[in-house]
Amino acid sequence: MSLGADRIRTDFNPSKSSAVDMLKQSAAKFIDQCNALNDKTTDPEVGRCIQLAMDHAETAAMYAVKAATSPKLTNS
Repeated sequence: MSLGADRIRTDFNPSKSSAVDMLKQSAAKFIDQCNALNDKTTDPEVGRCIQLAMDHAETAAMYAVKAATSPKLTNS
């Protein structure tokens, strides 16, 4: 399992929602791409920016999944 898949828990989708799956896979891929950048730098400021990006992606994924599973979501 990749770092992104582990952080986003891509295998956890009890509702079997395709929207949740797509959101989680996208966030996991973003985190994996950021992690690949992190492996190419020794600059602490660059590393800090990459870590912040990964942290915010994880947070964004949680809120996106919350929205996608809301009973208030309309199918327009």
